[in-house]
Amino acid sequence: MEEINYLLIVLAALAAIASPGPATLAIAGTSMNQGRYLGLAMAAGVLTGSLVWSTSAAFGLAAILHANVWFFEILRYCGALYLLYLALKSLHSAFNSRQLSLPENKAASARNNYFKGLLIHLTNPKAILFFGSLYSIGVPATVSPPALLSVILVVGAVSSLVFLGYAVLFSNGTARRVYLKSKVVFESVFSMFFGAASFKLLTSRIGE
Repeated sequence: MEEINYLLIVLAALAAIASPGPATLAIAGTSMNQGRYLGLAMAAGVLTGSLVWSTSAAFGLAAILHANVWFFEILRYCGALYLLYLALKSLHSAFNSRQLSLPENKAASARNNYFKGLLIHLTNPKAILFFGSLYSIGVPATVSPPALLSVILVVGAVSSLVFLGYAVLFSNGTARRVYLKSKVVFESVFSMFFGAASFKLLTSRIGE
């Protein structure tokens, strides 16, 4: 491979990023529960984490980290514990009869949601493995730094489209009304998904 395969990179990134996962589910749940403003804050945090892993993989850090299994083990346990926390939080929300409303202090809540989104993505060791494989199959070894930067920007644009799009989509009036009427169902599903993701992360090997 002598040239960057942008089409392959875009299609692979779109398929992987848009598929249901802890990050996209957290964005959807936050957007329906708390509204567009706070959903976008969560999406921005996830997007930042995605850019961190993408840049790291592009400049070879993925290979270095993959060679140090202990680091991935730490990430694996941290990620699993955080997902378990999200599962318990969703379960509590499912059976909390308090009326849903936007927090009064939006700035503080947006900041909290941003860091929650960032933590979700930074504690997912499979994210950097995905980006590492993405760059290995779509980018030649002889690529120049400016061309490599263009790939990071392209992947970042795809990530922005997906994550911010999820926040906008699931924060519209119809989605929020459906959520309010079926809060127990939605939060129970979120809880089961986060719990299953936590269990899978704990019991599976990083390379799987």
